[in-house]
Amino acid sequence: MINLQNKIRVETSSSSMSDLVFLLLIFFMITSTLINPNALPLNLPESSSDTRVKQDLSIYITFNENGETVYHLRDGELQIQREELQDQLLQLLADSPRDAAIVVRADKLIPVEEIVYTLDAVNQINDADNENHAHKVSLATIGKE
Repeated sequence: MINLQNKIRVETSSSSMSDLVFLLLIFFMITSTLINPNALPLNLPESSSDTRVKQDLSIYITFNENGETVYHLRDGELQIQREELQDQLLQLLADSPRDAAIVVRADKLIPVEEIVYTLDAVNQINDADNENHAHKVSLATIGKE
C-alpha cells in the first residue's frame, strides 16, 4: 500500500465570514439611527390674548366614563358618537348662515385624530352642499394662566 504524503484537507476559515457579518451589522445599526420617520413635532397652541370668535355652533369633544370619545353639540344638550357627527352637523347647519362659524373645543387628552375627523366632517358638508356654503371652523385654545 502506498502512503501519500500530500493529503488534501477540505477546510474553510470562518473568521473572514464572521468579520463580514460583524461589519454588516455595524453598518445597519449606524444607518438605522440616521433614518427619521416622517413625523412633525406638534406644539399645541396657547393663546396670550382673550380674543373671542363669533360662534354659531360649538362642538365639545370629551371622554365619557367608559373612556370612549363623545361629541357634545348645542352647548352639551346633545351627546352623540363619532358615527352620528356628520348627520347631526348637517341638520344643525341647515338653517345657519352661509358662513357659519363652528368652534371645536377638545379635551387636552383627546387624540388629534378626533379633531381632524371633526374638521373633515365640516369640510365634507361644505363640499356636498349645493348652496355653496363655506362654514368656518376654529379650534379653541386655552389662554396662559
